[in-house]
Amino acid sequence: MSNMLNPDAIFSNNEMSLSDIEIYGFDYDYTLVFYSKHLHTLIFNAARDLLINEHRYPSEIRKYDYDPNFAIRGLHYDVHRALLMKIDAFHYIQLGTVYRGLSVVPDEEVIAMYDGSHVPLEQMSDFYGKSSQGNTMKQFMDIFSLPEMTLLSCVNEYFLKNNIDYEPVHLYKDVKDSIRDVHIKGIMYRAIEADIEKYICYAEQTRAVLAKLADHGKKMFLITNSPSSFVDKGMKFIVGKDWRDLFDVVIVQADKPNFFNDKRRPFRKVNERGVLLWDRIHKLQKGQIYKQGNLYEFLKLTGWRGSKVLYFGDHIYSDLADLTLKHGWRTGAIIPELRSEIKIMNTEKYIQTMTWLQTLTGLLEHMQVHRDPDSQIILEEWKKERKEMREMNRNFFNAQFGSLFRTDENPTYFLRRLSRFADIYMASLSCLLNYEPDYTFYPRRTPLQHELPGWSDQLYTGTFRIPFLPETVQIK
Repeated sequence: MSNMLNPDAIFSNNEMSLSDIEIYGFDYDYTLVFYSKHLHTLIFNAARDLLINEHRYPSEIRKYDYDPNFAIRGLHYDVHRALLMKIDAFHYIQLGTVYRGLSVVPDEEVIAMYDGSHVPLEQMSDFYGKSSQGNTMKQFMDIFSLPEMTLLSCVNEYFLKNNIDYEPVHLYKDVKDSIRDVHIKGIMYRAIEADIEKYICYAEQTRAVLAKLADHGKKMFLITNSPSSFVDKGMKFIVGKDWRDLFDVVIVQADKPNFFNDKRRPFRKVNERGVLLWDRIHKLQKGQIYKQGNLYEFLKLTGWRGSKVLYFGDHIYSDLADLTLKHGWRTGAIIPELRSEIKIMNTEKYIQTMTWLQTLTGLLEHMQVHRDPDSQIILEEWKKERKEMREMNRNFFNAQFGSLFRTDENPTYFLRRLSRFADIYMASLSCLLNYEPDYTFYPRRTPLQHELPGWSDQLYTGTFRIPFLPETVQIK
């Protein structure tokens, strides 16, 4: 336990020096501001009521309450089969994590439905995680999607328990529309503004991060999909009335990810009363708030291009993917779940479980060459124990789906995308306070499969050298 991880550390996928960063950009929701546990209950209840009142769903679904411990981010939903599941980086379903409604689907049934456990590329979600153009899977990457997954599962559960024949595609669309309406009809925004102390987690560290960057002469901007008055009230609460003085540019209702790709929409200025002005925008001025626009116009008006810009967001697709692939900005992912998962990984019980699980795996790997009946009995016992240890390991994080970052052995599909689209990632912006403004982040050199794994040498010597060649074998 001498090598415990720091939950307030910043982790690097790509080498990056903060000394090269001149401009810092931020998303708003779950980046600059964090919300309390009450918000997801609010979204769930409001969307559930919209299903009943506007989509004519049975009022009995009101008996289902939001369970914050049911789903995790990054899960996939099979729209046609109404199944919620966890998929790894190689498109394989993690058996034991497929749910129909609120009940797990037996492995044998999953294998029969998918002709194994692999999901072909053409069935996976599209680039932005959506189910479209023949893609039957939807990936839930947004923190706001946790109530949506739970509501989908609860309504599916109700229909199944009551033997009601229904079309899963219609259910998915209706739930998606109801969740969307909670946002676009202003239900969520009005509730938060009316009781800001209940829903927003006040943190002085947000202002401390922004002040530190300002003190070192860094330029800062905000690009968010949230509306002007909502952002203004939230920032006044967590940063102060002078929050706009810290930002060189503020853009609201940006409609990301379209903001990064659509060249047609011009910026509009928003006055103090929230009214949209018709003036042509020739310059993005400090202290002003702008709506809509597009990144190409943003780059033209600011000149902020390339790797001198670092943008932070919580949504891997909408916030980060286009910036790193198309525009060459550096990217930082805010992953709030990271802090709690690291704390679990630092516990003695977790460390002991993982150590023994790795030992069992190594024993199975090296002892499988023994084919006699007694050895085979022992090997089967080890396999059974290994399966039990895997389930125990999953339960450390989430009883249904396990860790956000791993399946049993492989990285999750979520981690695959995180590794591709984020230069660095951390639990919150406050982690920046632990680093100097010229700090260089170096990704750890982790062993590739064909490089020598340290645990193998430590545990096994002599004849136990599979998959390595015995010393007596000469390669010709």
